[in-house]
Amino acid sequence: NPYAELVSRLRATWLSGKTRPMEYRVAQLEALGRFLDEKQQDILEATAADMRKPFFECEFSEILLCKNELHETLNNLSHWMKDEHVDKNLVTRLDLAFIRKDPYGVVLIIGPWNCPIHLLLVPLIGAIAAGNCVIIKPSEITKNSETLMAEGLPSYLDKDCSAVVAAGVEETTRLLENKFDYIFFTGISAVGRIVMTAAAKQLTPVTLELGGKNPCYVSDSCDVQNVARRVAWGRFFNAGQICMAPNYVLCSAEMQDKLLPALRKAITEFYGPNPQESPDFGRIVGDKQFQRLQTLLRSGRVAIGGQTDEEDRYIAPTVLVDVQPSDPIIHEEVFGPILPIVIVANMDEAIDFINSRERPLVVYAFSSDDKVVNQVLERTSSGGFCGNDTLMHVTLTSLPFGGIGNSGLGMHHGKFTFDTFTHHRGCLHRSMGREALHALRYPPYSQQKLGIVRVASEVKRKDACTLL
Repeated sequence: NPYAELVSRLRATWLSGKTRPMEYRVAQLEALGRFLDEKQQDILEATAADMRKPFFECEFSEILLCKNELHETLNNLSHWMKDEHVDKNLVTRLDLAFIRKDPYGVVLIIGPWNCPIHLLLVPLIGAIAAGNCVIIKPSEITKNSETLMAEGLPSYLDKDCSAVVAAGVEETTRLLENKFDYIFFTGISAVGRIVMTAAAKQLTPVTLELGGKNPCYVSDSCDVQNVARRVAWGRFFNAGQICMAPNYVLCSAEMQDKLLPALRKAITEFYGPNPQESPDFGRIVGDKQFQRLQTLLRSGRVAIGGQTDEEDRYIAPTVLVDVQPSDPIIHEEVFGPILPIVIVANMDEAIDFINSRERPLVVYAFSSDDKVVNQVLERTSSGGFCGNDTLMHVTLTSLPFGGIGNSGLGMHHGKFTFDTFTHHRGCLHRSMGREALHALRYPPYSQQKLGIVRVASEVKRKDACTLL
């Protein structure tokens, strides 16, 4: 296996204990901070070359949010690493019972192309903070970002403890044949299943960030123009190539009539009369992805936008109406600047529509009535939820980010990333003395011994009374 020696070298480093001291972890994290500072212009240029990502969107999603994760981790790492002491029963009252935060060992992080810096570095921050050795595999689809990571990052990090592997599908398949202690994958469900199958052969735990069909319910009671701006920003950010984007709107026919002119106005405000000329609107990452989106445009009827330019890989911000639940765009993750609207009679029908499908990465709900937003929250299931806005829940390091069911497995962000890459090791440290107390559990058994052990060991329900 072409990667066996690399994995073996990193494992030897991990076994040596080099990555365990807090001072070492902090030094590596600070080196990541220098990478973000010193390579900021390179990051902006690489993502612009890959998919003409606007500088504002790149600065916000690829750099600022990474720095937030980094600073949150550095601010709290000493606390996160400490042993966590736990409650004890009468039998163990004089002993030490605690949870030790151990690193897993050698971990693999496989990143996607849509946020090629952020979705590699955020899990990397947690993996280093937890004391692991790490191999990261950038997406081969965004060539410029892959090159930046493969050539630039190793000069900042300890080569004995981390490595960047530039690999295509065949090489990644061989990479997955190696024994890792944890795998963190971000991408589509089909590839997630392949990764999980490979991990299962080694009994390796995984986190899968898979995206999904994110519904957006808009009630009849709301500020339509505010809804239009927030939905348009979330759908057309990075030209729609973002896993948290609202994938379709559910609303009444009356709300659709109000929402369409509001969306048209918001799109013009954001990108001007011709979005193709706007520096603030990106491009589709590749020809294959462009052709797939062109096929999805055949669903329903174009109400706004719809213009395409294959040579420029441009698809205008588009809104579709007359979309049927059976149309391909309702069954596939859009991952492009296309927003379909599906008509429902009311909130109950919208909730039934959401619940009849695979559980999404996020559910969005808009209403001036908090009771409506709470009803959607309480009666649906998803990885995350955001009321009266889109995407903004992802900016909080205090909230876990992850999917459920078809949209993923596991979570990260802030302390949740540290915990993801940490084995929580249950520990009990007892004295060698006081053997008379221990003798109660040894044979020969008796009812008297059992009664004493029961009283000393049982967990009682609070406020429970005993009937005599």
